[in-house]
Amino acid sequence: MIYCVEDERNIRELIVYTLESSGYPTKGFETGKEFYKALEEQQPDLILLDLMLPGEDGMEILNRLKNSDVTKSIPVILVTAKGAEYDKVMGLDCGADDYITKPFGMMEFIARVRAVLRRTGREDKIDGDLESGDLKILIQKHQVLAGGLEVVLTLKEFELLKYLMENKGIVLSRDRILGHIWGYDFDGETRTVDVHIRTLRQKLGSYGELIKTIRGVGYKIGD
Repeated sequence: MIYCVEDERNIRELIVYTLESSGYPTKGFETGKEFYKALEEQQPDLILLDLMLPGEDGMEILNRLKNSDVTKSIPVILVTAKGAEYDKVMGLDCGADDYITKPFGMMEFIARVRAVLRRTGREDKIDGDLESGDLKILIQKHQVLAGGLEVVLTLKEFELLKYLMENKGIVLSRDRILGHIWGYDFDGETRTVDVHIRTLRQKLGSYGELIKTIRGVGYKIGD
């Protein structure tokens, strides 16, 4: 998944359309506030960030991302009309992986996105497959493999495992999982999450041990 934070609607929609047409799932956001809300739900594989945004500007967002242990490893490409050498140097020094100046050709844009994904080891992941050791999710096939063997899951079990693996290493609270998988208007309770985690672990067999319980908080997969 790629996140694009761009306040100009025409540019944002063009970027999203071009990336999705090239096989990269993409979501666009007009403001940093919308972006942060989505970030709580799902970690992207790449962030495209405009510098001149309403409210918190792109450089402030970049600094916040790179100063957080949770998001500092996510690659960021700055996409902006600010083409001065000083702005480029400052952006790269603050942790951006590339700097693309508007206006730009879409073929070059896609090539540079692909280059950053390849350089940061995320090109395969963004194609849709998720993995944690020998536990794999083939997104396009809607298939789960544990040690090479297919595991048949219900839709909610599949979505739950996918959500955990998309946020590998991050502790997800029961409320957060409940809201993401069942929706914030769901009338049930957090025990629903525990029940599904239990059945998911049972179906995964020994690989169910990859799902760690964080006492008093929730669950996670990975370190």
